[in-house]
Amino acid sequence: MEKLRRFIWYLAGRLFFVLALAGICTVVFYYAMNASNIHIVLKDGMARRAQVIMMEEDPAELGKFFQSSYLQLDQNLQIALDDQSPYICYNIRGIDHRLKMTWMWCWPWDNIARAEFTEEIPRIDGRVKPQYSATASALYGENYESPPRWQGGRYSAVLVKENGQWHIRSLELLEALQPAE
Repeated sequence: MEKLRRFIWYLAGRLFFVLALAGICTVVFYYAMNASNIHIVLKDGMARRAQVIMMEEDPAELGKFFQSSYLQLDQNLQIALDDQSPYICYNIRGIDHRLKMTWMWCWPWDNIARAEFTEEIPRIDGRVKPQYSATASALYGENYESPPRWQGGRYSAVLVKENGQWHIRSLELLEALQPAE
């Protein structure tokens, strides 16, 4: 009887170890899956936002990345949609968008995630539109032929999972970064 009890405790201990290891592996897998999905949503969403602001792209695609309630409150986006963007005088052909996620947390079973990241656009390929050269010269001085620098920043984001997809619910600018020269 003593040997049977030891054998059962031995099996129970090993089973507990295997189940704990399987649980940890599952949590790590779902965390990694959420982290990669969140990084993609942030990277593509912020790049699309910059393209809408600078390049007059279709803002309808922003709904894939942002909640509509946030889009209505985004001041930079609303300025661009009202044709008041500082890039309205320029024909922007391309941008070098860079996003670096510095921190992210989301429990595997939760539908809310928080992330911190930095966004920069060190290069903007564009020239002043001929019909706006006088306006751009008056606004931006002697360097008016090149578009104004993008104000990069360190952001805090809250994302929510809706119908199996992550969307950016809110962005908060934590620190404005100096534009690259």
